[in-house]
Amino acid sequence: MIVYEEVELKLPRSARPRRRELSRFLRQAIDATGLAGDVSVLLTGDDAIRTLNRKYRRKDQATDVLSFPAVDGAAIAGDLAISLETASQQAREHGHTLEMEIKVLLLHGLLHLAGYDHEADDGRMYRKEKRLRRELGLTTALIERAQRRSSREAVRA
Repeated sequence: MIVYEEVELKLPRSARPRRRELSRFLRQAIDATGLAGDVSVLLTGDDAIRTLNRKYRRKDQATDVLSFPAVDGAAIAGDLAISLETASQQAREHGHTLEMEIKVLLLHGLLHLAGYDHEADDGRMYRKEKRLRRELGLTTALIERAQRRSSREAVRA
């Protein structure tokens, strides 16, 4: 299930993400990641995601996607929260639609719900995300973008 909070993005109607398409993609990506159970997705703004990030990760900043695995539930895999404001900015930076960016973030978050952790798994999540991105017809994966950004920053230093 995908829940939208009111976020003022000032997008033309043609650039707005299509709810049916995102729901269809979510079901497809859940199957592709091998998750068992339902996933709820909150599409919100930077203020709300910053509050969640501060409360649950002790990081006082907005982010693009947060994952909350279910503690114990066969019927529920977990919850995701995505900032539409951050996703919109990232979509512009990477030259694709907001809908595509949300799909990239959904896949990334679902992999976290499936137990992957790119900060500690020696590239397992990166490889899985890259393979699934191709299978699901997505643009550059989130981890790839972060690695490129780190490489550029290292060259500048």
